[in-house]
Amino acid sequence: MKFFNNMQFKSIFSALFVLFSIISSNNVAAGIDLSGKNVQWVVPFSAGGGADVLARFYAPLLSEYLPGKPTVEVINMPGAGSTKGANWFSSQAPKDGLVIFSTSGSTQFPFLLNDPRVKYDYNDWEVLLASSTGGVAYLPKDLGALWKKDLKLALNKNYVFASQGPTRLDLVPLLAWSMLGMDVEPIFGIKGRADGRLMFEQGYVNIDYQTSSSFLAKVTPLVDKGEAVPIMTWGALDKLGSIVRDPNFPDIPTFREVYVKVHGKEPSGDDWNAWKAFFIAGFSAQKMVVINKNTNPEIINAYSKAFEGIINQIDFIETSENYIGVYPQSTGQKAIQFKKIATQIDPTAILWVKDWLNASYDLNL
Repeated sequence: MKFFNNMQFKSIFSALFVLFSIISSNNVAAGIDLSGKNVQWVVPFSAGGGADVLARFYAPLLSEYLPGKPTVEVINMPGAGSTKGANWFSSQAPKDGLVIFSTSGSTQFPFLLNDPRVKYDYNDWEVLLASSTGGVAYLPKDLGALWKKDLKLALNKNYVFASQGPTRLDLVPLLAWSMLGMDVEPIFGIKGRADGRLMFEQGYVNIDYQTSSSFLAKVTPLVDKGEAVPIMTWGALDKLGSIVRDPNFPDIPTFREVYVKVHGKEPSGDDWNAWKAFFIAGFSAQKMVVINKNTNPEIINAYSKAFEGIINQIDFIETSENYIGVYPQSTGQKAIQFKKIATQIDPTAILWVKDWLNASYDLNL
């Protein structure tokens, strides 16, 4: 008869525990049957924006991976830069597990800045998927040509920008352009970045930016036709926390690079620290899919397993590249960590931004 020593016993016990956890987790997901059900995926922006593109990319895949293969319907609920939809989801959406919700930086920033219109709390939501992204700013062909030929002259032009509001994700470009010394007049009140893109196409504004998913799907054709010229990205974070070129747009300089070219030095100081803090909060986990935390845990687990299955597909990167770009897609504990990054920020940066918003737009938060 063979006896195991204490170390061997612990190793066997640990292995059995992991195996039991995996089996239990799979059984929980398997115990849910959503056959014949209709899942509503609420996107708090207009159709055609980055959050909408992401949801419509994932929706049919989610349907295939959820137990029972329910119908997954994307529903747009724009208004107040996503606050209308977020408030509705928090207070009125059914909590039966058949309604999930997309957030973005425009949902996170008002929450971080204590915007009085916010009636939702991220602590009430369980994150199912966290998706990093980037952003690209662009000009019409005439200004784009000038930007490439004579940057100093292009910086002195007057620009008009369609914005959801200065407390939304648009805070990142508005602050960046201010740091470059650009004269950008925002038109506040649009319902989503898709509306800003349409106003650009129609000639009502002459500067715009889109998050990567929307840029890839909707703006790239304009670039190919010569009607739009990308001028900068917000960049991406490397492992050391430095801003580097976005791997999806390696030929486009970052805002940091443009800043160095304009000012002849690396960005630093309170404005840079605030910009970088909000960039990280707004883009590292820019788009999240959440569900009410009081939902049946078995249903929450089924969603998490479904998203995990999707992003672990062998051809996922190849399939998703043209829709959402090559960015980290996270579930489980990684998604929870991304949510923490997105909804917690240095109080010093928040105070600085509040002062800047008051001085720039007479907005007192």
